[in-house]
Amino acid sequence: MIWVDADALPGPLKQYLIKASDRTKWMFSFVANRQLGLPSSPYIRSHVVAVSADAADQFIVAQLTPGDIVITQDIPLASLVVDAAATAISLKGEVWSKDNIKARLHLRDYMDVLRGSGVQTGGPAAFSDRDKKNFADCFEQLLRNYQP
Repeated sequence: MIWVDADALPGPLKQYLIKASDRTKWMFSFVANRQLGLPSSPYIRSHVVAVSADAADQFIVAQLTPGDIVITQDIPLASLVVDAAATAISLKGEVWSKDNIKARLHLRDYMDVLRGSGVQTGGPAAFSDRDKKNFADCFEQLLRNYQP
């Protein structure tokens, strides 16, 4: 199963994933706290969860099986995915693994502490065409090795 943490999914990536589901004929499950306007397809499932901070994350983790792929920008979710022997990929094409997720989680927590103490850290850069290409290249590599 390919899980998509779709609450903050950029439109261009959503369209890319819809096309990938039809092309690969693999099941993609989009999880969000609102309707996403996804097309009717035998390869796409849409799950609407409660409007709360971690509802989509909790839903994905509860359904996750080893070997699944999860697309998310949420580093704590990615850490849970890696711990469950699944693969996590960021919206910008970074694959998280046991080798790098703990460092990313610590950096995220450190930045959260800085923001909590009033330090202006800025937000993430806008999703770009380069980000989409980086994601697509990395995702296609994952798909070549994926056995649904």
